[in-house]
Amino acid sequence: MVLDITGGDEDTVRAVMTALDEHWATSGVVPMRRDPGEPGVRARIYADVLRPGRHSP
Repeated sequence: MVLDITGGDEDTVRAVMTALDEHWATSGVVPMRRDPGEPGVRARIYADVLRPGRHSP
């Protein structure tokens, strides 16, 4: 699964990535970007919502 995260600042986006990493197997905290003319900070992470030992619904 690909997750695009947008937040008002880098601290917020980093906190979201860290929280997701605690629950799912993710690509971790990745570099963030600011798009010219657009507000906020963006990041894209990859997540596997099934950790080893868990079964799909």
